[in-house]
Amino acid sequence: MEPRDQRGAAILVINPGGTSTKIALFDGEREEFSLDVRHGAEVLAPGGRVADQLEPRLATVREVLRERAIPLAGLAAVAGRGGALAPVPSGTFLVDEAMLDAIRAGRVLVEHPSLLGAPMADRLAREAGCPAFVVDPVCVDELLPEARLSGLPGLPRRALSHALSVKAAAREAAGRMGRRLEDLDLIVLHLGSGFTVAAQQRGRQVDHNDATASGPMAPTRAGELPSLDLVRLCFSGRVTLEQMERSLVAEGGWRAHLGTDDVREILRRVDEGDAAARLVLDATLHQLAKEVGGLFAVLGGRVDAVVITGGVARSERFVAELERRLSWIGAPVFVLPGELEMRALARGARRVLNGEAEAMSIGPFLEASSAG
Repeated sequence: MEPRDQRGAAILVINPGGTSTKIALFDGEREEFSLDVRHGAEVLAPGGRVADQLEPRLATVREVLRERAIPLAGLAAVAGRGGALAPVPSGTFLVDEAMLDAIRAGRVLVEHPSLLGAPMADRLAREAGCPAFVVDPVCVDELLPEARLSGLPGLPRRALSHALSVKAAAREAAGRMGRRLEDLDLIVLHLGSGFTVAAQQRGRQVDHNDATASGPMAPTRAGELPSLDLVRLCFSGRVTLEQMERSLVAEGGWRAHLGTDDVREILRRVDEGDAAARLVLDATLHQLAKEVGGLFAVLGGRVDAVVITGGVARSERFVAELERRLSWIGAPVFVLPGELEMRALARGARRVLNGEAEAMSIGPFLEASSAG
């Protein structure tokens, strides 16, 4: 693709999540609009395949564009969230046939609605006559070799994280510090429906928990579990594979203990004297502090800043309690509440359009993953 100046052209951004699809339009750095459309059972189809959600989610996006009189013909690019296909470096990827074929064939690391970002972006981009991209997908893998090895040779640790959010938060913090990201060692916490706690060493995400299977419990994720007891449960005959998967990544954590994934509701219960809510809150904070402590050691005890982002970071009270548990680090804490992902998707696409970066194809990484 020939580089061309697209700084004044519009980029449509699509971020399909577990229960909603976020849609935004950016013209340069200016956000023209942003909308988070919640989906009902008719779209989410509990127990069905993620692929079955493609058409209804696309229809939702098209309806939003019609209501706001946004023509597809005026777009410079469409950027979608990227799902877990194969270990890849950080950067922007062109949505090409290799990526779409892998998604259609189910050659994925984890089934999650983020996989819909690429085909949704592709369909709209074809109509608009512009390229489609994904940026820093959840399978960005920059782990140190020693961080990858587990105690069983056939079960290496997987690099699955909220990489898009973590990378964007790290860049924002570096900007506020007036430093280059490549000169900093940071610990970044993405606190959403799942949690990622990551060590960013000189711009590389060298260690982090698997956001689907390890680390702290989160609003809907079980986090790290006693492995032997987990194996026994799985072979007990009391649960199916589908039930276990939902328990681990959709109905675990806060939702399993308290029936809610809303931090405001948990804090309200704490104020009313609910001992169970207080224990779950304390356990979450304990596990987050423990995870941060481990990454502090990974970075050799030198941390330039701690960065906290994600939806749960909107709770000043939760963040304040967490900061108290992390005060021993002695590094500045940057709180970037809410989501940075939409702007990060637009910026990643624009860097390619402006010739500042080159879009990669996921094909070679899919081949390497299959060979490995």
